[in-house]
Amino acid sequence: MNEDNVDRIDRNRRHFLTVATITTGVVGAGLATFPFLASLKPSARAQALGAPVEVAVGSLQPGEMIRVLWRGRLVFVLRRTATMLERLADGLDQLRDPDSAEVGQQPVYAVNATRSLRPEILVVEGSCTHLGCAPLEDFDLRPAENWHGGFFCPCHGSKFDLAGRVYKGVPAPTNLRVPPYRFVRDDLILIGQDTGAA
Repeated sequence: MNEDNVDRIDRNRRHFLTVATITTGVVGAGLATFPFLASLKPSARAQALGAPVEVAVGSLQPGEMIRVLWRGRLVFVLRRTATMLERLADGLDQLRDPDSAEVGQQPVYAVNATRSLRPEILVVEGSCTHLGCAPLEDFDLRPAENWHGGFFCPCHGSKFDLAGRVYKGVPAPTNLRVPPYRFVRDDLILIGQDTGAA
């Protein structure tokens, strides 16, 4: 074999080894990247925690409240009586944000006197806006105490009316949050999604 053929064979081998090494490296990098990228996809549990929650309100009696979990947060769903709705107009001067003007505390469709899509159904997060404690329901009217009914946080004394609006002079700075929600049917709401809110 002459020297030119040996050089050509060596160049071919080097070229083959270079291409094979680069190809193996690219394929290896791709295979190594795949599990990393797959790990960025939320788990089924995480997807379930972030999913909207259906709440049947058809059997909810006037004056009755249920608690549900949405995204790990407690949500109150209250069917207000006609009397409760009338009391929303009482003591507006005692409320810090009676018109729900604080941005981000409720969707646009809940910026109204009842803070709800339908007056009789209140949907609010059951977490005090002071330190996140869970307020207790206290729907009784006590005129001597100037209490028109609502929610009371026993931890630090924050008070909220029957629309989740915060009273003045309490530690909580803002109204209870209204999560996004919509009515799927007259007797079923979907918390966590408000596209097509009715």
